[in-house]
Amino acid sequence: MTHYERALDLAERGRGRTRDHPLVGAVVVNAGKVVGEGWYEYDGVRHAEVIALEQAGEAARGATLYVTLEPCSHHGRTPPCADAVVDAGVARVVVGARDPNPVVDGRGLERLSAAGIEVELLDDLAARRQNEAWRVWKGLGRPFVTYKAALTLDGRVTVPGRRWVSGEESRRRVHELRAVSDAVAVGMGTVRADAPRLGAREVDAVRQPRRLAFGRGPLPAGSELELRSGPLEEELRELAADGVQSLLLEGGPTLATAFLSGGLVDKLLLFFAPVLGGDGPHAFGDLPVPLELLHLRSEPSGEDILLEAYLREP
Repeated sequence: MTHYERALDLAERGRGRTRDHPLVGAVVVNAGKVVGEGWYEYDGVRHAEVIALEQAGEAARGATLYVTLEPCSHHGRTPPCADAVVDAGVARVVVGARDPNPVVDGRGLERLSAAGIEVELLDDLAARRQNEAWRVWKGLGRPFVTYKAALTLDGRVTVPGRRWVSGEESRRRVHELRAVSDAVAVGMGTVRADAPRLGAREVDAVRQPRRLAFGRGPLPAGSELELRSGPLEEELRELAADGVQSLLLEGGPTLATAFLSGGLVDKLLLFFAPVLGGDGPHAFGDLPVPLELLHLRSEPSGEDILLEAYLREP
């Protein structure tokens, strides 16, 4: 494991504990030896770079700092991390990704360079993926939207005579996705057809996601979903203002097509089952233009295959 990969691993220790802040990990190395490490947790207040530099002490002078996200350059709950790096006498900084927050966005790197520190920006996909929801929430002012669907190999979302399209392992993974999402949503067609609960069940969940229905009401009697009937972009902005950083979209073809046509989907998670449906609705309706997919990955999910792809750079 490289020192930079160690910083990425450290950042993950803050998962679920950073609130409205990103995951950040930092490692200070002097003469090939790790002299300081840190990661960010909201309640700890101190940022990853500051923790690592304090551990390093005088050994930070002339050292290399590996940090997964651009050091901040503004006063928030703490003084600027970029200033702390300069004051510690660090000679070189390796940064995983720029900070899209408008109050930072390159200013931290500029501060370091202006102080004579050698700066290397990796623009690393792993670092950007690590904070993909936070980056969209902070940079675009809306939640990061993931569209999830279970499909047959011929692209249909139902299989005649079967309740489920995907297998048990894929369905369990969907509950894990819900557990780490701020909100889960379907369209009113799905609400009327299936009366989904959308909770995270039989998995470790620190909290349950907000459960939403997009479309025209009314909701069926007894439904515990939250109805969102306005234009999608406006609804997403309101959700973001409420602190919703990540939205898992589980709706049918109508809702998926509306989000995709509006450029409001960031990532696809498609569980392909080893079956040809032969009949029934397809996952997507007509789109105004072809959509190019980025960073495709596939992996087994029980008897299914999970395909992951991005609609824009994370």
